Amino acid sequence: MSTPAVHVRGLRRVFGTRAVLDGIDLDIARGEFLALLGASGTGKTTLLRILGALDRADEGTVLVPPARTVVFQEPRLIPSRRVLGNVTVGLPRGAATRETGRRALAEVGLAAHADAWPATLSGGEAQRAALARALVREPELLLLDEPFAALDALTRLRMQDLVGDLCRRHRPAVLLVTHDVDEAIRLADRVAVLRDGALVRDQSVAVEHPRDPADPAFAALRRALLADLGVHREPAPQHAN
Repeated sequence: MSTPAVHVRGLRRVFGTRAVLDGIDLDIARGEFLALLGASGTGKTTLLRILGALDRADEGTVLVPPARTVVFQEPRLIPSRRVLGNVTVGLPRGAATRETGRRALAEVGLAAHADAWPATLSGGEAQRAALARALVREPELLLLDEPFAALDALTRLRMQDLVGDLCRRHRPAVLLVTHDVDEAIRLADRVAVLRDGALVRDQSVAVEHPRDPADPAFAALRRALLADLGVHREPAPQHAN
């Protein structure tokens, strides 16, 4: 059996007297897409930040690959750099890096915006630039912290399709933190639910592609996940305007 990209055992993170994460065991295989669900304040982002070396564990073992990148809810582009400069920030300067950055922008549909300023981009375009910045580094682990939460419904669906396609092509291990149950089922190979500092569910998504919310298997998994989250009535469907 190959070594997983992410290997976590007995992870604890305490803030004050509260254990936000309490004895987490988690593996993510290379090339696997894991979605992590949970109510606000359950420690989803804390776990992601620990895997991204943006926070520390108080106890436990955390093994992650050195090549990892994070895409946040906000694009976090540097206003004083053009889009291409944002994508390649921190990489060695030169023609080869610029060409690599342009290829990454082409992958996310922003080839024509390489010389644009971040302020001229729409929300979806800015988030695509942030995704290109992450993928240009060819990470072994891609950490997505609710990257679509601030987008309108239609743009969100398009970004989900884009991320799914790019992850299948690049094959990093992926951890997606989200509140959106349908998004988790639509994108992930596995879905985990975090509640009261512990993982209460961690299972494969046995729904055939293309994943349609009207599929009985999709609907059954949605109901189970919502119950894990303490929601016993399905929310009304959201329609893109």
